[in-house]
Amino acid sequence: MGPFAYIGMIILIALVLILIVSNIQVVQQSRAYVIERLGAYSATWGVGLHLKIPFIERVVKKVSLKEQVADFDPQPVITKDNVTMQIDTVIYFQITDPKLYTYGVEHPMNAIENLTATTLRNIIGDMELDQSLTSRDIINAKMRSILDEATDPWGIKVNRVELKNILPPREIQNAMEKQMKAERERRESILQAEGTKQSQILVAEGEKQSAVLRAEAEREAAILRAEAERQAAILKAEGEAEAIRKVQQALADSIKLLNDANPNDQVVKIKALEAYEKAADGQATKIIIPSEIQSLAGLAASFKGLLEDEKK
Repeated sequence: MGPFAYIGMIILIALVLILIVSNIQVVQQSRAYVIERLGAYSATWGVGLHLKIPFIERVVKKVSLKEQVADFDPQPVITKDNVTMQIDTVIYFQITDPKLYTYGVEHPMNAIENLTATTLRNIIGDMELDQSLTSRDIINAKMRSILDEATDPWGIKVNRVELKNILPPREIQNAMEKQMKAERERRESILQAEGTKQSQILVAEGEKQSAVLRAEAEREAAILRAEAERQAAILKAEGEAEAIRKVQQALADSIKLLNDANPNDQVVKIKALEAYEKAADGQATKIIIPSEIQSLAGLAASFKGLLEDEKK
């Protein structure tokens, strides 16, 4: 074998190795390769090492199986009450069948965008402006259901649809801002009125409580004064009773002493005369003296006159 033949063999072997190596395909995680053999669908390669037959098989499409996000430009839509708005949507989708995604529709993303725009126009066309502005969740749910069903033949699963922005015309925005401002002012007025009302209620309640407390205090003071007067009256009555008792006791003691002294009739008559003398000093204008002590009274008067003459 000549040197040229040896070199040619080496080159041939190198070309074969390069061809084999170039046809070794490694499919990464969350990806899939769609393979055609002689122009017809052959297989879908998943994760791992694969060997492609040179010149017979080819990779038609490399598909990502991750969830993807498509943010579409704002679309003009007209509400039921003839208001034109600009709405842009965001779609979260995932390719579930690489074969259908490859052969189901030409330019799948353009198809999804156009389908989203027409679906949005149909849904918003059945709503008035105020309803469309406050029904985002309803619109999102309807669009997701319609798009998911429509994209099944394309191997696409629509997981979620969100209305990113809803932009009404400038004059509508100005009117809405004025309405919101008026609503805020109304709420502020209501809050101020409620605050004033609560303040007045609290003041009235405080005055009521104060009046009740004053009345309670006056009642307690009246009770204390009445109790003090009653105690004073009791003490006064007890004092008078004690004074009477002492007078009576003194009288009883004097009578007892007289009885113990065994006085004669003359002494008794003199004591009676003294008693009538005291009675005469009072307010009585007429006193009747018994006959048995009249002679004694005359004797006493004579004796008193003699004493006065001696003093002179």
